Amino acid sequence: MKRLVVVCLDIVMAVVAMWLAFSFRLDTPHWPEGTQWALYVLAPALAVPIFIKFGLYRAIFRYTGLAALITTAQAVAVYALVLFTLILIMQRQGLDGMPRSTGILQPLIFLLLVGTSRALARFWLAGLAGKNKRATGRLLIYGAGSAGVQTASAIGNARQYALMGFVDDEPAKTGRTINGVPVFLPRDIPELVKRLGITDILLALPSASRERRNQIIEGLCSLPVHIRTLPGLTDLASGRVTVQDFHELDIEDLLGREPVAPDPELLARKLTGQIVLVTGAGGSIGGELCRQIILESPKRLLLVDHNEYGLYAIHQELVALCARSQLPVAVTPLLGNVMNQGRMNEICRTYHPSIVYHAAAYKHVPMVEHNPAEGIANNVFGTLSLARAALENRVAHFVLISTDKAVRPTNLMGASKRVAELILQALASGQPALFAGLDGSSKDCDGAALSTDQTRFVMVRFGNVLGSSGSVVPLFRKQLELGGPLTVTHPEVTRYFMTISEAVQLVLQAGAMAEGGEVFVLDMGAPVKILDLAQRMITLSGFTLRDAAHPHGDIEVVISGMRPGEKLFEELLIGENPLPTAHPRIMRAREDFLAWPALSGKLRDLDHAVRRNDVHAMKALLRELVSGCQLTDKVFDHISLAQAVEQ
Repeated sequence: MKRLVVVCLDIVMAVVAMWLAFSFRLDTPHWPEGTQWALYVLAPALAVPIFIKFGLYRAIFRYTGLAALITTAQAVAVYALVLFTLILIMQRQGLDGMPRSTGILQPLIFLLLVGTSRALARFWLAGLAGKNKRATGRLLIYGAGSAGVQTASAIGNARQYALMGFVDDEPAKTGRTINGVPVFLPRDIPELVKRLGITDILLALPSASRERRNQIIEGLCSLPVHIRTLPGLTDLASGRVTVQDFHELDIEDLLGREPVAPDPELLARKLTGQIVLVTGAGGSIGGELCRQIILESPKRLLLVDHNEYGLYAIHQELVALCARSQLPVAVTPLLGNVMNQGRMNEICRTYHPSIVYHAAAYKHVPMVEHNPAEGIANNVFGTLSLARAALENRVAHFVLISTDKAVRPTNLMGASKRVAELILQALASGQPALFAGLDGSSKDCDGAALSTDQTRFVMVRFGNVLGSSGSVVPLFRKQLELGGPLTVTHPEVTRYFMTISEAVQLVLQAGAMAEGGEVFVLDMGAPVKILDLAQRMITLSGFTLRDAAHPHGDIEVVISGMRPGEKLFEELLIGENPLPTAHPRIMRAREDFLAWPALSGKLRDLDHAVRRNDVHAMKALLRELVSGCQLTDKVFDHISLAQAVEQ
């Protein structure tokens, strides 16, 4: 019905345009005579089929823009050419009363009428839609460049926000308008928020440096507005921006510091053209490892994980990335548990990887604290199983993903990761290693002496990763969506933070610098107080903090109490005086460890305690193995507690 109305309107406008063309040409109101009637019939008979051919009747008029008007002009140009040609033919046939100028005037008038009708329809229909969708916020766009202007256009179509103005650092733009919207200076923002009732500020600065973005965010933190951002330049390359593209602030914005820049040469070293194996590939760290490794064009990337869906998801993502970027990388998904010595050995024997990145681990502190046998079996004996497979199959490099919680640990997760480090340090010492029943399997295996100088073992230790599956940031965002409160375990708890990208780049670069036996750590700057992070997220989300001084605020922060095994402050180094490396933000430490003959006996005892699920014995052995270990005896695993209740 709408298309029929538009076709009828175009027919009327073609006839009106012809009448106006004759009237202007003759300088008097015109009434057609004789053969002139043929032009009045010919005009709509030509226009409608040409418009159909150009798809003008398939357009949704409320979204008509410049591209649609250009298409309309092209269609009218073709129409004008055909009409003028037919008028010339009619004149040569001896038909009088058809001036050639009519073939020029009529298309120009027709174009004006059609273009105006489309524009009026757009504004009228958009206005009707707007009456049914009231704006939910009053918005300032920080950035009056091309991204900001595109965003303003998207906002106008969506009617979700009332755009109150642009903010730009250039004084030359101040006082001017963009499509009727005024441009202000940054110093005007506090007054605008108060006077205009601004609820949201959108950072449309895709090319701004991280330092400049942090400066802007710091200046806006004290205002009761919701701060969001647009995607980067790559995501804006299509030239289209929608309201759905608005993001919460990046993890880097919450970090409040410049991410550590990678060294491209170090990233590519030992990866290009090689066969690379990543365990825990379906996790947040393992997945990011795979994404960055594949960009360095290895020959084959082996994805190992016991989580079927996680493995499927990362495999599909990487296959699509290879197709999109035309990367000639073979991506192989392999289901398997690192505790399965036979499976790990089979994978290494079949594919002969040159480097292994071991990211598979149980990392959630309370979960491991209440399931100690499984946590130790996976983190300790899974690492031992994979290390043995690497030695037996002469893998050149083995990189363990470790954690700052391994330093003077107060929880089983950190202690288990430190024991995993001790295993690799002992193997890296170059002594022959005798394996017998230490792979965590139910059957002992025959003792086999292996030379450990053929594989370079290295450990990479870093702090909390923002945005990972166990990070506090997703938890805080979920709590904000539910209206709060945000839960913090202790007002003084602090953590070192880094982004997933930073962590993975550290791992790759450390692996490239490995000589064997090193523990690499990142100079992560000052630690962040979790309470400050929670308050920062509240204010940047447009809410106000509710506390004793501000009882009418929106969101409060609740102190929930320290969890079992949690530390107030994390550390990155056990020893002192770390050594510099080729990267200015990466440090190297050679920390004390047990030689393999002494360590293997303790591991055998720990293996037996794990199989018996003897929590006391496990904790006692971990205290002996790990320097500064401060495990508590107050926490037992769930099964032991259930058995005690039954008895």
